[in-house]
Amino acid sequence: MLSSSLASSTPELLAPAGDWDCLRAAIENGADAVYFGLDCGFNARARAQNFGLDDLPEVLRQLHRRGLRGYVTLNTLVFPSELPRIAEALQRIAESGVDAVLVQDLGLARLVRQTCPELELHASTQMTMTSSEGIEVARRLGVSRVVLARELSISEIRKIREKTEMPLEVFVHGALCVAYSGQCLTSESLGGRSANRGQCAQACRLPYDLVVDDQPRELGDVRYLLSPQDLAAYALVPELIEAGVCSLKIEGRLKTAEYVANITRHYRTAIDEAMAGRPVQFTRRQIHEMELSFSRGFSPGWLQGCDHKMLVPGDNSAKRGVRLGDVLSVQGQRVVVRLEAAVARGDGVAFEGDRTAGTDQGGRVYELSRRGKPVREPEVSRGVVELAFDASSVDTARIYPGQRVWKTDDPRLRRRLRASFNTADPTRRIPLDLRITAQSGERLHLHATTANGLEVVVESDSPLEPARRHPASESGLREQFSRLGGTPFELRNLEARIEGEPMIPHSVTGAVRRVLVERLIEAAEAQPPRSIDPDALNKLSLHVTEPPAPESAPASTLGAAETSGEAPQLWVLCRTQAQIAAAIDAGARQLYADFHDIREYGAAVETARAAGATIYLATLRIQKPGELGLTRKLLRHSPDGLLVRNLASLEVCREAGVAAVADFSLNVANHLTADFLRASGAARLTVSYDLNRDQLGDLVSAVPTRWLEVVVHQHMPMFHMEHCVFCSVLSPGTNKTNCGRPCDTHLVKLRDRIGMDHPLQADVGCRNTLFNAVPQSGAEVIPEMLTAGVRAFRVELLEDDAAQTRRILTLYSRLLAGSIEPREVWQELKAANRVGVTRGTLEQRRNPLAIV
Repeated sequence: MLSSSLASSTPELLAPAGDWDCLRAAIENGADAVYFGLDCGFNARARAQNFGLDDLPEVLRQLHRRGLRGYVTLNTLVFPSELPRIAEALQRIAESGVDAVLVQDLGLARLVRQTCPELELHASTQMTMTSSEGIEVARRLGVSRVVLARELSISEIRKIREKTEMPLEVFVHGALCVAYSGQCLTSESLGGRSANRGQCAQACRLPYDLVVDDQPRELGDVRYLLSPQDLAAYALVPELIEAGVCSLKIEGRLKTAEYVANITRHYRTAIDEAMAGRPVQFTRRQIHEMELSFSRGFSPGWLQGCDHKMLVPGDNSAKRGVRLGDVLSVQGQRVVVRLEAAVARGDGVAFEGDRTAGTDQGGRVYELSRRGKPVREPEVSRGVVELAFDASSVDTARIYPGQRVWKTDDPRLRRRLRASFNTADPTRRIPLDLRITAQSGERLHLHATTANGLEVVVESDSPLEPARRHPASESGLREQFSRLGGTPFELRNLEARIEGEPMIPHSVTGAVRRVLVERLIEAAEAQPPRSIDPDALNKLSLHVTEPPAPESAPASTLGAAETSGEAPQLWVLCRTQAQIAAAIDAGARQLYADFHDIREYGAAVETARAAGATIYLATLRIQKPGELGLTRKLLRHSPDGLLVRNLASLEVCREAGVAAVADFSLNVANHLTADFLRASGAARLTVSYDLNRDQLGDLVSAVPTRWLEVVVHQHMPMFHMEHCVFCSVLSPGTNKTNCGRPCDTHLVKLRDRIGMDHPLQADVGCRNTLFNAVPQSGAEVIPEMLTAGVRAFRVELLEDDAAQTRRILTLYSRLLAGSIEPREVWQELKAANRVGVTRGTLEQRRNPLAIV
């Protein structure tokens, strides 16, 4: 139940739209705003039908006349060669009256702000906003709303709210990614298609086997170790409102219009109940209706904190619908089921088997009976019932007692949902309040206001004459002005001041009513005044020059190559003390340390100092409320600098005057992003892993090369997760407070369907990263990068021992010196010959469906 102090803080209900039907479904079922993508690209749901740029005026016309706002998703990374195209699209977006755009790319955020200062700019969840400190950086970009990461709890959202005035948007329903949005490289690494480019292959929904200390660990039916249940936070709506959330968002731009109608209507109910001070308590039938539209099982996600076992039960990853019951027996072509939910003729039913082995089966219920007698009721919701199916759809010989049964479709529900938006006249209307003055000898005067803030004044053409027999009355006026059928409006309140017993003919009220509706619609569709700069990209690009190194990163801390541009440097990222020692023994003098245990950093710095080596310490990739102290603890060890993986830590370095290298997680994909991060204190920038060989060349051509560092050897960090697999399957606990830290004592790998064992590691913040089993080498690109002027290259070690470390570093050192050919490096190391995660024109072609 909602406290009275927030009774006026009604949050926005934000619904998805992948096509026109979804748009109408959102409008008619209670959404306050709709977000959608464009078919010209640059949105994180490339597989949705989406809308064309030419559609925008009509989309916004429909939304605005119905009192809704429209947001365009431009929430992918943008490569340098694409900036001119998206700059043109931005101008058309701004001209069309779009209310806001959602972006991931920091450089694109700058371009939006330069192109049209009046266009609202929202930080997508792809920007990985998890703290007030990170949000402050977004604010400097001109962001006016932030979509928080799904991994935050309500408690953490409250802490963020207390420290920022930025409006906060939160997902409340839909599919959950196991990895942090904007930080998942799995689809790219395994299949050559980028999640940061809207082409997620959903590798998290695949089965994996657990390998512990090099031994397979049997988990029974638990095989979907990375597939979370869906988010369903309807019961938490009052808490989210009290936490200060301004917008509640429904996931689902790839879902059907019936899904949009269903989920939007239920969350409209939840918000209205909460704002009325009533508890949000959905009935079993309401929950089942939502599950039937789409459900992998409902959960509160991370909103109530981490419960890794609850979030990922691991026994399934597919849409299942409603648990209908269990099989008791099979009687010929009839299946006897003990019901847990309602079933009717025509319903879709599935019998659970082993999905990976293809033993699931199902069909539509042909007949319902009890003890052999047909059931006459339209549906049955309890007891034991016999289900008959078409023999071609269900092989009853494969059905067995105890088998779980799921209801996957309800045709009656689907028809009802479609009817909610497939109508000629609006079914959802905007409340209208009228103040009417009717006086003999004066014109009929109407002052109209709507619930969404429109205000117009209308008068009759002629003065009102005195009545001879039937003077005007308030009830009569209410009856006349309630006739708003077919319009987006409905009369809510009417106040009338009637003087002198005027007569108001129906022809007058009818004419005034028509003008009233026309003016309200004109006001709703009116375009806001906007200034648009067609030369925005050129103006921003002119600023990408080569200024002196930021004060936070003195040139002396960056090594000779950073100031003279002569000899290339090979930086080595080490994950253990033994690797630090081995790297130094192999001649490495530029080191990064990225340890699981923060207490080991002091010794790493001492070892580097004793060898005359430069050492940077790696920050967390994700920084939540209260965790910035971990970054400051790193500075206590007096490293030469930090390898910064989140925006908040970059600000810490700037304030402390400490050298900072921006890591790949900050997604430097174009020169506008690079320029912003340099201005924010980064002395050097790690190129985004989303760039392939050709795109890397474009970026190198667009920025001063001494800004850049290119990772040329690594095991790609695929999933980066708040979810802890160690806790979920190796501990009786539920989160890091009670798990017993199995990550400290076990080496864990996840084996995929082709037998590759991918290493799993936990970081200082107990977040898991799953690394690709196969190392990736960019050796082939090093000669052209050297020719272009790049001087900083990186090798990242993972589980390599001392001998392997020396071998890897020797090969890359020889390559940088020009004494061996690139092919010798990656062939000797048995590494994949690739740069980044998406295929370039000179790289081996891969099958993007290989992991699906």
